[in-house]
Amino acid sequence: MKLNPSKINTFLFFKLPSAYLTGVRVKSISEKTCITTVKHRWINQNPFNSIFWAVQGMAAELSTGAMVMAAIQQSDRKISMLVANNRASFSKKAKGRIHFTCNDGLLIREAIEKAVATGEGETCWMKAVGRDSSGDQVSIFEFEWTVKVKD
Repeated sequence: MKLNPSKINTFLFFKLPSAYLTGVRVKSISEKTCITTVKHRWINQNPFNSIFWAVQGMAAELSTGAMVMAAIQQSDRKISMLVANNRASFSKKAKGRIHFTCNDGLLIREAIEKAVATGEGETCWMKAVGRDSSGDQVSIFEFEWTVKVKD
């Protein structure tokens, strides 16, 4: 069963309700790219009338994590996944609808293949760039994912 936006968004509703309630959604996913979105609303705002940084982080992490989940599913192995580190920078207020794009799907697939081949844990840094409806960059998040084959 291949992951698609509808299945991932249903997963959010049941397993990550805070992301779902704040409006984080997957718009598209492929082997190489995942795009998530979140719209500025009352429930996800900060006191400065823009999207709270943690909500941006949830949308950014989902754009990377969904591809990790898809790559694990495709490997047909039991593999654990965990964020070990993250970095973020903010360049503009996040207002309106923000799209987070991660183009690092092939990097995580390589890390998973190596973990399966060696039996050792592997890490992979994945980047998600957030842009507003004008195409202006509002934030960049980077996540260091760890993957390890379960015994």
